[in-house]
Amino acid sequence: MQTILIIEDETQTRNIFLKCLAFEGFQAVGACDGKTGIEMAQKHRPDLVVCDIMMPDMDGYSVLSALRKMEQTASIPLVFLSAKVTMADLRRGMELGADDYLTKPCSIEQFLTAVSTRLERQAQLERLYSTQPNLETDSVEADGALMLESRASVNDDGFFPHCPQLETAFRFIESHFSQAIQLDDVAQEVGYSAAYLTTLMQEQTGYTVKRWIIERRMAQARLLLLNTSKSIKEVAEASGYVDAGYFSRQFRKFHDASPQAWREMSVAKPTN
Repeated sequence: MQTILIIEDETQTRNIFLKCLAFEGFQAVGACDGKTGIEMAQKHRPDLVVCDIMMPDMDGYSVLSALRKMEQTASIPLVFLSAKVTMADLRRGMELGADDYLTKPCSIEQFLTAVSTRLERQAQLERLYSTQPNLETDSVEADGALMLESRASVNDDGFFPHCPQLETAFRFIESHFSQAIQLDDVAQEVGYSAAYLTTLMQEQTGYTVKRWIIERRMAQARLLLLNTSKSIKEVAEASGYVDAGYFSRQFRKFHDASPQAWREMSVAKPTN
């Protein structure tokens, strides 16, 4: 049975959450203030902590900071509860290691969805890191194009920056960049809200999720242009663009040349 710790100073809200969790089959424990919450986290080692930000004496940020400093509680995922979330709130929570935000007031369904999403994400991470990756890299031919099939982390070739909190997002982009994916798709995969993922990605890498999707598509386009004889339309489709005209315009923005001109210049360079 999974244990959820609710740290909430409003008695009625705390009791509603506890009853709903118990009804859903969780072991639910509650704390009325931050200090008690930290003690209960050490005692029960919950699978998830849901913590209000605005509390007397010790706010949610102080609770999170304390939990992250203790070895026995450092890895417990935490979702903040807040009546109002500003960009400054997101940034501060992110820096301290918060996993997500839930805005109050929220419905029971929203609350339970946030809990289940975060638990599922934690389970995925545990499965991911419980096995050692195979570091072999195979080169295979697919429709005449050189494709690199890596069994290791997508960061091994240095394309994506090394950010542990974002590796799953980068893995998802790597696996789906040739499809019509958007910010919401990536956010759903990693179990973050779109707003939180956007802020986290921008803070950690300087780029947005959309920019990383485009960067990966451009890298694929360059690979195909340089190593295959595919037409521009075929390169566009293989890189995630259904409209070859739009692909060409975006490629030009990034490379100051059309795909065909870039191909001709790049292929000609080694012989000059």
